[in-house]
Amino acid sequence: MFCKDKSITSRVALAIVASMVTMTAVAQAPAKRPALVVGIMVDGLRSEYIELLKGYFTEGGFKRMMRDGVVLENVEYGNGVDAAAATAMIYTGAPASVNGIPSSVVYDPENKRSYPILLDPTKIGNYTDETYSPGALLVSTLADEIRIDDNGMGYVYSVSPDAIQSILMTGHAGNSAFWINDVSGKWATTTYYKDVPAAIQSRNLKTPLSSRLDTLSWIPSMPLEQYPDLATYKRYYPFRHMFLRKDKDRYRNYKQSAPVNAEVTSVATDYITGMSLGKRGTMDMLNIGYTLEPFPQSKDADHRLEMMDSYIRLDRNLQQLFSAIDRNVGMENTLVFLAGTPVQSNGKRDDEKWGIPYGEFLPRRAVSLLNMYLMAIYGNGDWVNGYHNGQFFLNHKLIKEQDKNVKEMRAEAAGFLARMSGVSEAFTIDDITSGNSGINAQARKRNTHLAHAGDVFVTVNPGWETVEDDGVTEKRTVSRINALSSPVFIMAPELAPQRIGDGVDALAISPTIARLLRIRSPNAASLSPLHLK
Repeated sequence: MFCKDKSITSRVALAIVASMVTMTAVAQAPAKRPALVVGIMVDGLRSEYIELLKGYFTEGGFKRMMRDGVVLENVEYGNGVDAAAATAMIYTGAPASVNGIPSSVVYDPENKRSYPILLDPTKIGNYTDETYSPGALLVSTLADEIRIDDNGMGYVYSVSPDAIQSILMTGHAGNSAFWINDVSGKWATTTYYKDVPAAIQSRNLKTPLSSRLDTLSWIPSMPLEQYPDLATYKRYYPFRHMFLRKDKDRYRNYKQSAPVNAEVTSVATDYITGMSLGKRGTMDMLNIGYTLEPFPQSKDADHRLEMMDSYIRLDRNLQQLFSAIDRNVGMENTLVFLAGTPVQSNGKRDDEKWGIPYGEFLPRRAVSLLNMYLMAIYGNGDWVNGYHNGQFFLNHKLIKEQDKNVKEMRAEAAGFLARMSGVSEAFTIDDITSGNSGINAQARKRNTHLAHAGDVFVTVNPGWETVEDDGVTEKRTVSRINALSSPVFIMAPELAPQRIGDGVDALAISPTIARLLRIRSPNAASLSPLHLK
């Protein structure tokens, strides 16, 4: 009897040990890497609008990301960042001073003209006469690292209304980047990339925007009384925006409107359903660009109604996108990150009847006065080559020919401009590189790329309009001093939902995504990954 009990005890013990070994092996088995990575950039995304409208959202859009993902409420970019610079920061993990992308448009002081940062005359446009490449992007991106990780087997595609953003998301090694051409409305690309997906060709040939835009109008998607926190007078004046054939800027206006997000979503879902993304045994990536920027064709400075409607529409677009992922790949096999870029000025100032102090800063006049001032000190000559985006460019060729001290001239110029009406601050590029440019010195330094920087940077008084007039067109921008931050959402297999309210540096996003994908970070990513649960 004793022997029998001993035998039973031994068998039970062996079974328990075997079970523990099996459980340990299962627990230690590495999690499967995502088969599909979906990167989403949303221009002008703001946390306060998401909180305001969450009761109006579907269960499958913003709410799904808030419920199932990580929410980083305040991702900080620093000063002077537009959508292109923010996109480059998110995808490279490096600041503009390193990645080479300080803004979408930069200035050529020698030829006195501005040009797109990714302009490349050696390339040819496909469905466009635009000539772009990622050549100005000086470092690797998440998209590049995904391609490199699987020796080019994984696909990387991007679609966005904007050319610069689409190319930055695709990087150097991606398969294709498509955007909407301002003149024809066709989905266009550059011959730098070799792939032209069938879904794009079919859309351009069979259902181009030119055949659909005349009948499209943007009106409120809900009764006006249902929109929250809406000024009383706005409840009596619904908006209606058309994109008619007679308007030469209709494609450009459409690209800045909420309806364009539906077009982008339609293309993205075509990619997912028609190209087997995430089902080929490799890690594929699809990048998508959306916009929530204030619509420039709004009739007044109070654009809240259009803004709220844009968020509600985008929420439905996200639900459509996520549903396509569920059906074709499965969210359990997908990592999604959605990052907002800081909202830009809406270009309109408040009505004079409110008495808010304002004025006009005229760069052409400032250039002329500055040049006269420098002539009085250094002699006759065109000492100033131009102005662009808050920066004054001196004539370095003339300065060298006349054997003048460029640092001294910059300091003289900054001192003169600082005394000009409407200017609250003026810093030289030397101040910025040495970290002596005021309370935001480090942010200015890292977001400035020397190859594209001016000699003197000015800040215009809040509420004032900068009026840029080249003799053909006039552009007005209202100065506002606001912290540049935006939320980021991350959904990934086995990533626990959590909300982080503290400020997070935008440079930490790329290495964090790379860690979740178990690939190396882009080669200039300077921060450690966030430790998410």
